[in-house]
Amino acid sequence: MSSTIHRLLVANRGEIASRVFATCRRLGIETVAVHSDADAGLPFVAEADLAVRLPGNSPAETYLRADLVLDAARRSGADAIHPGYGFLSENAGFARAVLDAGLTWVGPAPASIEQMGSKIAAKRLMAEAGVPCLDDLDPATVTAEDLPVLVKASAGGGGRGMRIVRDLESLSTAVDSARDEAASAFGDGAVFVEPYVERGRHVEVQVVGTPDGVLVLGDRDCSLQRRHQKVVEEAPAPGLRDEVRAALHGAARAAAAAIDYRGAGTVEFLYDAATERFYFLEMNTRLQVEHPVTEAVLGIDLVEAQIAVAEGRPVVERDSSPVETNGHAVEVRLYAEDPGLDYQPQSGRLDTFEVPDVDVRFGPLTAPGLRLDAGFGSGDEVGTHYDAMLAKLISWAPTREQAIRRLRGALRRARIHGVVTNRDQLLAVLEHPRFLTADLDTGLLADEDLAGTGPPARDRTLAAFAAAVGRAELTAARRTTQRGIPVGWRNVVAAPTTTTFTCRGEEVRVAWYGPTTAGRDDPHRTHHRLVDEQAEGAYVVAVSTSGSEARVVVEHDGVRVPHTVHESLGPDGDTGRYDVEAPWGHLALETVPRFTDPADQVAAGSLLAPMPGTVVRVAVEAGQQVRAGDPVLVLEAMKMQHTVSAPADGVVGLLPVGAGQQVAAGEVLAVVEPTHPEKEPA
Repeated sequence: MSSTIHRLLVANRGEIASRVFATCRRLGIETVAVHSDADAGLPFVAEADLAVRLPGNSPAETYLRADLVLDAARRSGADAIHPGYGFLSENAGFARAVLDAGLTWVGPAPASIEQMGSKIAAKRLMAEAGVPCLDDLDPATVTAEDLPVLVKASAGGGGRGMRIVRDLESLSTAVDSARDEAASAFGDGAVFVEPYVERGRHVEVQVVGTPDGVLVLGDRDCSLQRRHQKVVEEAPAPGLRDEVRAALHGAARAAAAAIDYRGAGTVEFLYDAATERFYFLEMNTRLQVEHPVTEAVLGIDLVEAQIAVAEGRPVVERDSSPVETNGHAVEVRLYAEDPGLDYQPQSGRLDTFEVPDVDVRFGPLTAPGLRLDAGFGSGDEVGTHYDAMLAKLISWAPTREQAIRRLRGALRRARIHGVVTNRDQLLAVLEHPRFLTADLDTGLLADEDLAGTGPPARDRTLAAFAAAVGRAELTAARRTTQRGIPVGWRNVVAAPTTTTFTCRGEEVRVAWYGPTTAGRDDPHRTHHRLVDEQAEGAYVVAVSTSGSEARVVVEHDGVRVPHTVHESLGPDGDTGRYDVEAPWGHLALETVPRFTDPADQVAAGSLLAPMPGTVVRVAVEAGQQVRAGDPVLVLEAMKMQHTVSAPADGVVGLLPVGAGQQVAAGEVLAVVEPTHPEKEPA
């Protein structure tokens, strides 16, 4: 029986916990956070009225422990539980345990979760309800005419346990690896095979099920994906004819009605733009990560709607007729990952995280503007135990073009220091002609190689010059002796000063002259001058320092460009990182140590862990011959698996790690001793 909620526990972490807390504060509901040891210092814990520690770090020993979560509810006096998304949110057993404990469950009935929990069973149920579905294929009878096909995990989501297969020879391997990944991620290794729709779009429909029927609250396009996980979402889905949109909404309503659905949920479809046909993918029986774009264009708080259904109150004062949208909203997901290195997760201290001109945090916008839902703030530590998403930035405007432009500007001006992110890729997407014209499909990121290249070469050169001068000025500001010596001064001016940085592993050398070293007839002799063909004639107009920041204004070709250089020194007080902010965006540079510690040197052929993580599978044995590109082992970090491959033909000489072992970034995983073909006799 439904009742009024007084104190709500969120069985989740990060930005979704903060998002639910924001609505609860507005409604006057007390809140409880649960947190692992790794998350103890994150913002969501401080935002709750009460917090309960779940001892440990990994999801398996903390957020996935239903018994610990229920005990936390008991100890904190919570009378309701909201599952967020991920973790236990679509676990029917957990939902049933919450209800059995006499608590209010802010989610659908356990039976509805079970009906949609298996994609195989869900497809059968939807087909019976008249919802269009793709055919199931038997892997044993797939022929060349059936290709390409998609192998999918029956349980879970997030792209795990999913493989595209384009040749029959790799089908068996793809099925096996998908089963392994699905079993590891969801505890269920069941997979199925269906036709793969080339250039398909991912379009989903938001529904809220109530005792009076199913409310259809618009649609979203979520086609921009990497590794089958969403990166950019928008509402409404652009480019759909009214008849197609109405059919999509009708199919979503039928899907939700078929399982007597209650609460907020999403029915996902694969849309073939060439034929204007669509097919059921799955139903997410929870709130979606991308729900803010729907909230923006419909002016509704979906968390409040969830709570209303749980309390037995009306969601909105309207019937189940189509809901009119207002304007357009676009959301980008900011991840701690490097798209240029196959989306390798990144970890470490997020020194600075600031987004300008944000109108709302964690709540529906009341007027066109910017919304930020962030799970991290400046100074927080980004660990390796959980998903790599740092934040979501949402723009709402009267038109799609205006929403994209405002989002692009805010993203470019954001200050994000300390951890590599996918910001450059997001900017590349928001500026790409195919995205701007809504020529969307799930393969766009891979097809267009939108890893994000950062600034043009000339801007990068000027930024490195500003960093070199800024570093010298900051060092001078800390001097306690010889303070009168000009920065960059040399008693022999036979050659310029050279400052060496690295940027994403590549060396960046800056040659420059300090002031008063130019000829007496040079009007810029009192300025720092750059020596570089890419930006000939560039010089520093003004420079000032404050704390760990320097403001360096560089003039080139008559245009003055301000740069803010932020210094983060290492333990030695000499080497460090320099984050440069300019009107075009951000560049991170690191200084090169003058001396290398012999202990840091590794043997030739060493395969190093690219990030902290867990070894989930070792594919070779010591002494085994391997070819270049052969998988050596699989490493899991931040809910993603990464294959470490042999760099060249050779023999596995050292294999110091095993399955289940935790490794640190830079740790030696294996050594592949190269083999060289015997020289032919002369």
